[in-house]
Amino acid sequence: MSRSYWDTQTNYSQPAAAQLKKNAVNTIHKEKSKGKILEPVIIEGRSIVKSWWGNAWCDNLEKYADYESRLDRGKRYVRTGAVVDLKIQKGKVLARVQGRRKAPYKVEIRISPLSEERCQQIISRCGKRIDNLERLLKGDFPEELKELFLGTGGLFPEPREISFNCSCPDWALLCKHVAAVLYGIGARFDENPLLFFELRGIDVGRFVDVTLANRVESMLANADAPSKRIIADEKWTELFGL
Repeated sequence: MSRSYWDTQTNYSQPAAAQLKKNAVNTIHKEKSKGKILEPVIIEGRSIVKSWWGNAWCDNLEKYADYESRLDRGKRYVRTGAVVDLKIQKGKVLARVQGRRKAPYKVEIRISPLSEERCQQIISRCGKRIDNLERLLKGDFPEELKELFLGTGGLFPEPREISFNCSCPDWALLCKHVAAVLYGIGARFDENPLLFFELRGIDVGRFVDVTLANRVESMLANADAPSKRIIADEKWTELFGL
């Protein structure tokens, strides 16, 4: 049957979970025999993500209607272990996702880097809310700061900042293989939240240090300012009858 160039609604039949798992295991063994070590995404239980960072990443994706139609298929793929390799680098993610064929598809996702100006704005808005690196990585900070990270202009990327490519024949802007990798990224953040900052091109240690330094600088700037809590000399006489 002929197909129009503009027909983007072609449906590809979905391979069974057992077939995906079998192909994934074969791929990993084959690459290992060649001396190549893959980094598969392994999901234990029904929940793809569990930590604040993993959940925040996935929630951020799901709130954008641009991605809605293919995300469910991506969940199925990542749960079956189809993401046989996923590596996060500064500004990009390189992955391989198993499909029906024996050779996995190659996926590349790029995230636009944060400008220094935008990063500085976020640091300034963090103010006194980041106490230390440990709390930051646990996602254990005030709700208003979480909104700062997730809201418009925050640290989490918007659709216009995400671009992707897959070697599969699906013409959809976001295929199920890319969707699986996007969820796989969230699972990686569960294991190591520092990877989020790596992906966004942020030195997390410097991020915290600058935030704390700005707080100290603010405190020092106000050190000589008179406090309303200090009792003036004349008040002592009134208080104690001196």
